[in-house]
Amino acid sequence: MAQTKITPEFQRGWDAALAAARQWHEDQAKKTLIQARRSRFPKNLEREAEVHAKCAELIGLLSPDDV
Repeated sequence: MAQTKITPEFQRGWDAALAAARQWHEDQAKKTLIQARRSRFPKNLEREAEVHAKCAELIGLLSPDDV
């Protein structure tokens, strides 16, 4: 595969997309934890929140070369 040069505009867009995805996962984790507190069966919701929190952490490791 040919290597393409990453332009400043692309990098800004990439960073903005990653920030939006990270924020979405963080918000979903918070929302799911609140639901878990109100649920009769909180374990599944707690696991879902952990998945969202881990995704939010891992998103920062992505680079344009990964896609």
